[in-house]
Amino acid sequence: MRFLADACFAIQKSKVRPVAWIFDFDNTLFASGREIFPLINEKMTRYIEQHLCVDRDEANRLRKLYWDQYGATMTGLVRHHDIDAEHFLEKTHDIGDLSGFVYRSSRLMQLLRNISGKKFIFSNSPAAYLKEMLKLLGIGRYITDAFSIESTNMNPKPSAIGFRKLLKNHNLNASQCVMVEDSLVNLVTAKRLGMKTVWVARNSKRMSWIDARASHLY
Repeated sequence: MRFLADACFAIQKSKVRPVAWIFDFDNTLFASGREIFPLINEKMTRYIEQHLCVDRDEANRLRKLYWDQYGATMTGLVRHHDIDAEHFLEKTHDIGDLSGFVYRSSRLMQLLRNISGKKFIFSNSPAAYLKEMLKLLGIGRYITDAFSIESTNMNPKPSAIGFRKLLKNHNLNASQCVMVEDSLVNLVTAKRLGMKTVWVARNSKRMSWIDARASHLY
């Protein structure tokens, strides 16, 4: 068992000396897969049913297809069905009171406080969702910038466009950054750009584009 903090400090003690840490959000800094994601997925499926006039099975198929193909269902809907991206994000991430889905972790706060360098959130989620969740988690004061799907001009990970925009906006060199993610395909992009990588996953398989791994968040 290796916790996220152990993996991050292992990188920090190496010769890299990171200038910036770039964290994915959901299922990287907190566990959202069992509760929040199913609600968002359900809203996406219903949205597709209503706006594309298809049955539930087809809506589910399209949601999963575009997620796998583009890294975000929204991208496929915009490209192939002329769906308005902002309207889609607003309707599918409006899930009411989020306080029951998260708890504040002193270990997470300690990690963000103790690792040196700037800390960024880089997520395919919309800005309003990130703002609310950062507030509930109590970690906003440690974050230099929360880079949302809107910040990338609707170019979600794993596309390199969003990565490069984040680096350019904050005058960062990829070789001085560490990307912390639960999604392997997103880490492949980060590694190709020259970043160090931390994979948050219960997977022991060795891969050349992973510099450190964490099996547990905290």
